[in-house]
Amino acid sequence: MLALSLGVAWLLLAPLSLWLLFRGRPLERTGAIVTLLLLEASTIVMGRLTTPHPAPDHAVVAHDAAPPVASCAQRAPTPRSARLGTSLVLTWVAGHHECRTAEVAMRSQGRRLLVWLQTGRPAPAGGARSGPQRLAYTLPVQVKGHTAAVTVPLPKNAARVPVDGRSGRRIPPPRG
Repeated sequence: MLALSLGVAWLLLAPLSLWLLFRGRPLERTGAIVTLLLLEASTIVMGRLTTPHPAPDHAVVAHDAAPPVASCAQRAPTPRSARLGTSLVLTWVAGHHECRTAEVAMRSQGRRLLVWLQTGRPAPAGGARSGPQRLAYTLPVQVKGHTAAVTVPLPKNAARVPVDGRSGRRIPPPRG
């Protein structure tokens, strides 16, 4: 209601004040200037009273909090390539929310190195576990673009032909 009254005052008093400013006597000119100044001041005050103050776009907390992490789905990706050296580097197609860790299990069978890859499992207390002629490591995953990779340390007596343990197919070396 106050804004409506201010708008009507501008519509009626501003033209009259301007006319008196140019055509009136000295006392009328002074009154016209004071009227225009009061209209302008009341408009500024009204603008400050009715404009909502922007809320801060961040929350203030008393302690550091880790950013929320998108959950990753537990899955068994098919290795795309395997590079052998002093360690085994496995790559696969990264998912939309790729997990930060992967479990890699290995077992030597003749010349073949059987490899099982699983992402999304929680890390055990130790980095490596061993079972009956089988090694299992929980390792960090590196993601570059659409490719995820994990580097697995190899024992000295490991076989030299990497094979996917689920399908029995040889894992090819990286291209290029």
